[in-house]
Amino acid sequence: MTGAPLPDALLFAAETAPSLFRRIVGAAGHPSRLVPILIARLTGRRVRAATALTALTGAHHRLRWPGPVPPAEPDASLARHGIERIEPMADGTVRIAPAGTPLVLLAGPGHTLVDGAAEAIAAAFADPSIHALYGDALVRIRPGGPWLPLLRPAFDPDFLRAVDWLGPVLALRRASAAAIEPVPGAAASDIALDLAARLGPRALRHLPRLLSFSALPAEGGGEGARAETRRARLKAVRRDLDRRGEGDTLAFVEPDGVIRLERPLPVPRPLVSLIVPTRDRLDLLRPCIESLRARTDWPAKDILICDNGSREPETLAYFDELRAAGAARILDCAGPFDFAAINNRAAHAARGTLLAFVNNDVEAERPDWLERMVREALRPEIGAVGARLIDGEGRIQHGGIVLGTGGLATHGHRHFSGDAPGYLSGLRATRSVAAVTAACLVIETRKFGEVGGFDPTFAVDFNDLDLCLRLNAAGLRTLYVGGARLHHRESASRRPSPQAAARHAEEIAALEKRWGPLLAQDPHYHPGFDPDLSTHIRLRRGWTGLAPAAPRSAVTAPDGARRPAPSRSRT
Repeated sequence: MTGAPLPDALLFAAETAPSLFRRIVGAAGHPSRLVPILIARLTGRRVRAATALTALTGAHHRLRWPGPVPPAEPDASLARHGIERIEPMADGTVRIAPAGTPLVLLAGPGHTLVDGAAEAIAAAFADPSIHALYGDALVRIRPGGPWLPLLRPAFDPDFLRAVDWLGPVLALRRASAAAIEPVPGAAASDIALDLAARLGPRALRHLPRLLSFSALPAEGGGEGARAETRRARLKAVRRDLDRRGEGDTLAFVEPDGVIRLERPLPVPRPLVSLIVPTRDRLDLLRPCIESLRARTDWPAKDILICDNGSREPETLAYFDELRAAGAARILDCAGPFDFAAINNRAAHAARGTLLAFVNNDVEAERPDWLERMVREALRPEIGAVGARLIDGEGRIQHGGIVLGTGGLATHGHRHFSGDAPGYLSGLRATRSVAAVTAACLVIETRKFGEVGGFDPTFAVDFNDLDLCLRLNAAGLRTLYVGGARLHHRESASRRPSPQAAARHAEEIAALEKRWGPLLAQDPHYHPGFDPDLSTHIRLRRGWTGLAPAAPRSAVTAPDGARRPAPSRSRT
């Protein structure tokens, strides 16, 4: 390990992945699940075997760069392509003169450009709408250790305010950046946030290829240097909030280095309708409802239970108990299970300014989960808001939905430890995602109605994915809030059947027909990762990092099998 602590965006690198042998030994206590994995492996279905083993033993990053570091870019290449390299001064100050080459490359000391980077940067800036460009990098966190790939997402100001995942290498149009006097110690992120506020997020683009490599210093300033960096980041975030007219938003650094924003809330607090579908299963429902009552500190709650034909006396008695206490309303939703129709009906009956869709197998862990989600859902530009969900084994069940992985889509960081920071600390941050699961989804009632609610085409699966994509198409971003933590015993109340399998296949076909091109690649997830496993585990085989990885052209996995739905809505 280095003398200096890891930067906050690299905390995931401190996790050690167990060997394949240790994972198999650990799985030996589950022979009924291990034997099919071994059979799949021996019969050539390697992706299926790897996916099942991950689900059994847990997910870990296995991101060691497989080959040598690419050759360095000759110094003369930058000037030849009209680029001037600028490094911060000793105190972290960056100054960009108004006169000079058309392009400027901001780069920290010790960051070496990869051969071909200058040409790739210059070619990208042929697009006049681009004002800033960043790529990917390799970093060595200890002398002689392996190289670690830092693969970045499409530009996301929410994510950048929370975590500095951007790094110090940033290419800029001189005319766009010369007037900026960035915060010392956080120059790249400050400049990026300034440009995004003035010119829009689309002015900053990600080039999905390696542009640089560097090694962390063997010695550093320790925790003092980390604290100084966090103070600089916080100052840059406060400046960004001020320029956006959000000066009344609180911003502070949490112990894990993530910057948390608390936007002001209306007074009195808006009513939130918590919608919980169920059919009996009091063993799930009671812990869910009691956690909403006792471990959810939002003061204005309207709990609405959608009863899909409960018959057990214990369940009916619990309903009576809730009614008598004025703790919940019970909405009769008898008939075949149809998640979309049930929740749409409940939304019409809801009294709240916001809707919180909560599965009956979800339990609140931290009492501030709803407040954290509501603060984001009330933003005019935000549609659906999702949470970090932890499964019964203490592992990540949901960290946002990622498109183009696992055969179709999957939950981000699925099966990683529930306390893991996530790649680039993405599990702990508030950030944009393609979609979130309806197992715990908060949205303003008005926005839900404007896009028509859940589409009945997707009666059981993919209704949440489709909803988020329609919201995104309407200009409303989807957010994942890593600080909102709940437990989710996914699939606890569903039973497989041939009819369910046939319905699932029909819904897959409908999803592909409507959203096919978008399902090939998620802008918030780097195409250099292996698309056939749970996310952020390993790199795509054969990808050199020197050219963008092609998105997958189909949603069928190499083994010929469809992957499970990423976001099953259960009762």
